Amino acid sequence: MIVKHLEEIVDSKYDIDTETWNARRLLLRKDGMGFSLNDTIIKAGTETTIWYKNHVEAVYCIEGEGEIEIVATGEKFAIRPGMLYALDGHEKHYLRAKTQVRTICVFNPPLTGSEVHDKDGVYPLIEEAELEANRS
Repeated sequence: MIVKHLEEIVDSKYDIDTETWNARRLLLRKDGMGFSLNDTIIKAGTETTIWYKNHVEAVYCIEGEGEIEIVATGEKFAIRPGMLYALDGHEKHYLRAKTQVRTICVFNPPLTGSEVHDKDGVYPLIEEAELEANRS
């Protein structure tokens, strides 16, 4: 059984804080669940371009108001508490936060914990061999 508390993650190496978002990585690839789970804050008044070309993601909003826009189609969806969206087609999108937005995010393949978006909004696919080499 795995038991973790958010307060253990905050201010640790698994608390990734950027200009537009803050992801607290609760479950990671090393936990062996087959997915990863983040408690993520999207900062108020921000826009982030995201494209998970290496992952699929499900997002459940628990706080705040924002919007997701699919780049290819221009389709926009309001984000508010109780709303779920799943990026099952690797959709490149804009994520906008009117207020601070708090979400629970599930990724497959699971994240290792160190990922941040590159210039295209992509998380790299970090392989186990690469992780081991970086630990040495």
